[in-house]
Amino acid sequence: MRSFVALGALSLALAACATAGPDYHPPENAVANSPSAEAPFASGNDPAFAQAPLPDRWWHLYEDPRLDSLVEEALGANADLRVAEANVLRAEAVVREAGGATTIGTEVSSGVTQERNHSLRSAGTNMPGILTGNLGLSLSYPLDLRGKLRRAIEAAQGDREAVEAARDTVRITVAAATTRAYAQVCAANYQIATVRKVIELQEQTLSATQRLQKGGRGTSFDVSRARTAVDTSAASLPAYFAQRKSALYLLATLLGRAPADYPKDVESCAELPRLSQPLPIGDGAALIRRRPDIRQAERTIAADTARIGVATADLYPSISLAGGVAISNQVSELPRQESFGFGIGPLLSWSWPNRKPVRARIDQADARVQADIAQFDSTVLTALRTTETALDGYARNRERAAALGKAAQSAGVSAAQANKLFRFGRGDFLSLLSAQSALASAQVSHAAAQAALVDNQITVFLSLGGGWEKAPVPAAGGQGTATPAGEAAVAPKG
Repeated sequence: MRSFVALGALSLALAACATAGPDYHPPENAVANSPSAEAPFASGNDPAFAQAPLPDRWWHLYEDPRLDSLVEEALGANADLRVAEANVLRAEAVVREAGGATTIGTEVSSGVTQERNHSLRSAGTNMPGILTGNLGLSLSYPLDLRGKLRRAIEAAQGDREAVEAARDTVRITVAAATTRAYAQVCAANYQIATVRKVIELQEQTLSATQRLQKGGRGTSFDVSRARTAVDTSAASLPAYFAQRKSALYLLATLLGRAPADYPKDVESCAELPRLSQPLPIGDGAALIRRRPDIRQAERTIAADTARIGVATADLYPSISLAGGVAISNQVSELPRQESFGFGIGPLLSWSWPNRKPVRARIDQADARVQADIAQFDSTVLTALRTTETALDGYARNRERAAALGKAAQSAGVSAAQANKLFRFGRGDFLSLLSAQSALASAQVSHAAAQAALVDNQITVFLSLGGGWEKAPVPAAGGQGTATPAGEAAVAPKG
């Protein structure tokens, strides 16, 4: 027994220093480590932005309790997010399965057989058969001298962390989509109210024109043109109602409800969500640490690096320690001492010669890691590009909305002046209609620009990657220190 224990201890010591394949290290030459990637955003100098950390729940910046409750409900009931959570549970089960391969394995077998001599039976002799019973218990423990099982656990852990990051990406998407659907409902109502104000002004002009016609100062042509302006503006309303209903149906789906079960209180939302402060955006380094799609790409590299070790371990024999107890004899003789057997010793398994196919599998695993590294760079570059684009688009659209606001004010002054001149007979009706048409166009365009700004804000927040809970990521064996969730394990400089 002492020699057995010593053999086991020696095997464990060998296993600790002979793990097959490379240990994982984050790619040092990755784009994520470049100074330009970690620098402040090139489009972040606009007054609309603040170099401040993005909060986890960015939608709270709108200070809208109804929006907050909708997003929290969606994060708890959304069907796509439930799928992502189930994928995490499956990945955790795979990790447990991989870990179970390193424990002691047991096997119990039993059986009863009856043997009878058929030649004697055919000669007319009816002899009873021999009833034999057997019972066995065997134990085995994999020594994992080359670390194949440990690398498999590392790979499973990396896969689980990648799946967790994918789940976080779904959370971000659901939070942004819920906020956007809510904002679209409010925007549709806001634009409906704007159009109705335009129609109200045009109807006043129509009434005035009808009165002038009755008094002999106007013509039927003037009346028809005034009515056309009213009808044209009214024709735009159904599209906004359809937009509102579509957003409500989408909101219901995001909340895990049937479309007809949309939240009825949201239907009357009339104010656009507004920020009371500049958008907090951080910098490129914070973006790389925060975005879960970047973390997913990095964890995929770690998992596939471990699989190189799994493939490399096949170059060497697999050794286990095994022992067992067996009982086998005629049923009537089972209590006797000679019925018992006991065995213990090492078991070796090795498919040889196997170097060519194993080397091919190692090369496949290595090529997969190289592809993962390239995909990691691509993910980082895409994240930086989409963020810069979103920031610049929002800044430019703020300028456009401000300009349209000034245009609407100017158009309002012009329309009032044209109306005054027309009432006092110093201006023609065509000039009045033209001024009111310009006012209607400017007000509708400004309302649309205001609604688009909220959508641009959500796009910025979505590209920045906020909106999921931080949680610790457990360290995988052989991979060094674990990285907090949301912080991609990119290699530090130096």
